[in-house]
Amino acid sequence: MLEVNGLSVDYGSNRVVRNLDLKLNESEILMLVGPTGCGKTTVLQALAGLIPVTEGKIAQGGWISTPEKSVPPEKRNVGMVFQDFALFPHLTVEQNVQFRLKDNTLADHWLELLGLSDFRQAKPSRLSGGQKQRVALARTLAHEPSYVLLDEPLSNLDAALKDTLRWDIRDALKKAGVPAIWVTHDQDEALSVGDRVGILNKGVLEQLDTPEQCFEKPASKFVARFLGEASFLQGRIAGSNVETAIGSAPVYTANNAQELVELLVRPDDVIVSHSPEHANATVLRSRFEGGSRLLFAALDSGETVSARVSHELKVMPDQRVHLTLQSSHPLSALSQ
Repeated sequence: MLEVNGLSVDYGSNRVVRNLDLKLNESEILMLVGPTGCGKTTVLQALAGLIPVTEGKIAQGGWISTPEKSVPPEKRNVGMVFQDFALFPHLTVEQNVQFRLKDNTLADHWLELLGLSDFRQAKPSRLSGGQKQRVALARTLAHEPSYVLLDEPLSNLDAALKDTLRWDIRDALKKAGVPAIWVTHDQDEALSVGDRVGILNKGVLEQLDTPEQCFEKPASKFVARFLGEASFLQGRIAGSNVETAIGSAPVYTANNAQELVELLVRPDDVIVSHSPEHANATVLRSRFEGGSRLLFAALDSGETVSARVSHELKVMPDQRVHLTLQSSHPLSALSQ
């Protein structure tokens, strides 16, 4: 188990990571997300021992690293997978994976499991981006790390390849039984791959929970908006429901819930219909997404909301529509 307590990192007089606490369980994959400059990569570098920490401690197995007594990277048994692959260009695939190994059994195992057996003698220059990333992962896992750190491993790949490779990497980590922290800027990747998700904002971990909890019960507006399209409607608590300008919906009970709240509404919670005589909103813009369209509309109440509809429903800007709040599951409300 990797355990981090009160971790803070300074760059000069600027604190870029503040009081980070987390525990990484055996074979768990933790996705770390946040906007550019929020401290994601800094956290990985600190956990790898590549940069000094200002406060706190990092513990794994038989070692504890603190600002006063830092454990060097080579003593941590950490594996790292980078976005630029970091392969030796003059070595073959096999030689890259076997680098500094005394027993090649595990190298052969991961070359086979990751579909690289036919490329053993190839140099990295002959490989596609996805194949290079598989080689980097095979090399990491062949060295039996105590934990793995992945720094945006799919950011240099095309969208179609990302969707396949993210699952290949997840499956390999699970089969190896090794815990991992995976940094990404892709919200879909974080929600679909991770056992838990951590959302960083200006060096502070705003929420650490399962993907479902972070999406459905965000700890803040920042978390809600970072993990997908989010609208907030003024609402009034009425029993187990919240009443809004476009209807009512069940709500999660909050310990500090006030009578007046801001209700988190996702695009799939809103129904759009052509009903000029009952119109209550004006379409601002429409975004085609292939199988669906994402509409942004201004309510007559003065609020704005997004809604997802079938791609067959063609709605133009300035068109009047009727919006209805419809959810079979409870929504999250934040106190005003």
